[in-house]
Amino acid sequence: MAVDRRKQIVEAASQSFALFGYKATTMDQVAKLANVGKGTIYTFFSNKEELFDEIMSGLIREVRQIADAEYDEYQPFFDNLSRVLRRILDYRDKHQLAVKMAHEVRDMGTAKALEGLQKLEAAILSYIQARIQVAVDKGQLKHCNPEVTAFVMLKLYVALASDWQQFHEALPKEKIAELFELYLLHGLAAE
Repeated sequence: MAVDRRKQIVEAASQSFALFGYKATTMDQVAKLANVGKGTIYTFFSNKEELFDEIMSGLIREVRQIADAEYDEYQPFFDNLSRVLRRILDYRDKHQLAVKMAHEVRDMGTAKALEGLQKLEAAILSYIQARIQVAVDKGQLKHCNPEVTAFVMLKLYVALASDWQQFHEALPKEKIAELFELYLLHGLAAE
């Protein structure tokens, strides 16, 4: 059975970035973890940045697969969105690479780590935006700017699911879904 060196390198690099962060990962470490010569890495990737981009692209593909698996076209838009966002954020929060990159950005402001997280967020926003447009086209949502609406929805969900618990008791998933619907589906105006 042939050894897939490229895959071996990507897995080793992903492990190294997750353990040590972007800044502290070296091609020597990746080579050692992959059990290949450093030169072998350069037959597939010209530098650490290219290797990191490959890994982040894989992470984005995984997130999209999770979202697609969770989305049910026969369910109401807000039920789907709440379920999809919960699964994506659970995945992101448990994925060692995403967690390490978030810590590195917070602690050291590493530009490449920030770029990776921004690409991940852009992919999530793009997914939500596309789903909003479908819901608008089907008459499930009022006409709106899907890009701005996707941004507001994601930020509200992150605020309820993550930011809130920094200073308060964490909200249960059911309560987050309830609040999400209150603010975005029903609104706060008294009837």
